[in-house]
Parts: sequence; C-alpha cells; structure tokens
Amino acid sequence: MRGVVFDGKRVRVVDDLEVRDPGPGEVLVAIAAAGLCHSDLSVVDGTIPFPVPVVLGHEGAGVVEAVGAGVTHVAPGDHVSLSTLASCGTCAQCDRGRPTMCREAIGRPARPFTQGGRALYQFAANSAFAERTVVKAVQAVRIPRDIPLTSAALIGCGVLTGVGAVLNRARVDRGDSVLVIGAGGIGLNVIQGARIAGALRIVAVDANPDKEELARRFGADDFLTSTQGVRELLPDGVDHAFECVGRTGLIREAVDLLDRHGQAVLLGVPPAGAEASFLVSSMYLDKSILGCRYGSSRPQRDIALYAGLYRQGRLLLDELVTATYPVEDFEKAAADAEAGRVARGVLTF
Repeated sequence: MRGVVFDGKRVRVVDDLEVRDPGPGEVLVAIAAAGLCHSDLSVVDGTIPFPVPVVLGHEGAGVVEAVGAGVTHVAPGDHVSLSTLASCGTCAQCDRGRPTMCREAIGRPARPFTQGGRALYQFAANSAFAERTVVKAVQAVRIPRDIPLTSAALIGCGVLTGVGAVLNRARVDRGDSVLVIGAGGIGLNVIQGARIAGALRIVAVDANPDKEELARRFGADDFLTSTQGVRELLPDGVDHAFECVGRTGLIREAVDLLDRHGQAVLLGVPPAGAEASFLVSSMYLDKSILGCRYGSSRPQRDIALYAGLYRQGRLLLDELVTATYPVEDFEKAAADAEAGRVARGVLTF
C-alpha cells in the first residue's frame, strides 16, 4: 500500500508499506483523506524530534475495515474521524477527563508498519498518510456519512486543537475580546471557536495580507498584518491572546497585549529548546500564560460535538480545505503549506 515515509533524511512516497491486523481494542481504518499539518513538516525539519523511519500524517478520516476483539462502538463500514490520543482510559488523568495528559498516550510510539521487512514508527499514534492504519479504538470516532471525508479529516487535529483551545482551555465567554496571532489552519479554528463562544471582538494578525478574507469569513472582526495596531483597536488590551505560530517573539507580544486578568494561550510549536521571556511584574494583574496540548480535547465527546456544529452550519470545515492532492503529490502539498498558500491542504487516497 501507499504511504509517506520520512527516513531521517528525506521524505518519500512509497507503495510497498504493510500494516498489521488490528489486535484487541484496535481498529483498522482505510484512510480516505488526511490534512497536511505543520506538525508533520516539523518532524521533517527537526522542530519536533521523532524516531525514524516513520510514516507521517496525523489528521485523517476514513472507513473502518476491521475491528479487534472488544471493540463495539464502531464497526466495519463506519465513517470515522481519527484523533491522535491513544489514551488508556483508566489512569488518574483520563479519569479526570484529561486524556491529553495521559502518560500512556505520550512518547511511546508503536511500530505497526513494515516496509521490506523493516519496522516503521507510527507518528502521533496515527500515521494518516497511509492507505490503511491501525489505531486504538478510542481514537476512532464515528461521524455521520453526509460529512465529506476531506472535511472530516480536519476535525482530528486542526479543529480539535484550535476550537478546543477556545472552548476547553481558555473558556472564552460571551463578550470577551480575542487576539489570534497566525491565521493558518490552527488560527482559523481559534477564530471560529471564539465566534462560536460568543466573543464580542476578534482580532486576527497574520503577516500575509492574503489571509484577511478567509480570517473574516471564519469570524474575525479586524485583520492586521502585525500586532502593532492591536492597542489602537483595544487600548486596554485583550482578554485572550492565542499564539498560533510558534515564535518566541510573538509569545512575548501575546503576553504584552493582555488586559488585566487576561490570558495568553500557546498553540504554536517552537523548537524544543526554545525559551521565551516576559515581564514578571506584568503578571501581578492576574494575567496567565497557558500551555495547551491538542485543545485540551476529549475527542470522543468533542469530535461528535464539532460534527454536529458543522451540520448546523455553525462550524466551517469545507472552507478550510483550500486544495486536495493525490498522495503522490506530497511534495507540492508541502511546498504550498510552507509558502502559506493554503489554509489546509488535504492528501487523498
């Protein structure tokens, strides 16, 4: 079968991958579509350290082909959106409704794939850039068949992360002001999450002016190409600032632009050893800096919620898909993503 493999030096689209059958508590999914997220590219450029060789991809949707023993919530033929959370469901964090903090779900990559007899790692417990993948049952969430799989694929990362950061982590309330730095795939979902939450003023910032139209369509009231004009719009600062780029300088700007009792939420991923600074004295006005992993999501609950909001016309998914590419055109998809030409490019099988 076809898949996208990174061997530590280069990325190749191969056609001789194999994946094992699902074991107890696992699901085999035929991937129909997978979004190309910057996290995949961050593995390639070394920003996210990950063992190799690895099958890339982590934002996918498809059709269940087979289930292992004990799996009852999905069956062959079901359409599913996949999350990256291979959570155990039994530890203290899972019991508290915090599957993103499950220690079983972090840092223990499996190797369900082989190529020429060599085992390959699975990225983010998912590897959606393969025609078939095996995931834990908890990662497969059934979705209505009327949702296009090219759109449904994006729920599993970009929507869970961006909308989830607003609703679950920051808990943006009606009437709040929101600053979103970076209007890419994650930023657009933060914007629409803030709109859904009832934020009164949403300011989007992106260096690329071509992103203004889409940012406004998702819910931005104002669009700037730098943070310098934020104080002119909101002299007292903002209630919530989301940094979606992963640059330490922008993290500092997000903190500096907070109003009293404001909070900066960090979603962008800088290099693993990066350090950011802020004025400690400014924090005594009840300001907060919040890390956020995967939108503090509970995927079995949240994916169903977002699918419902999409069907009501309140959550935009189709509009996120700027372009689709056959998996063989991975290099073009990656180049378009790096150049900022797409909100989300989607690979199809």
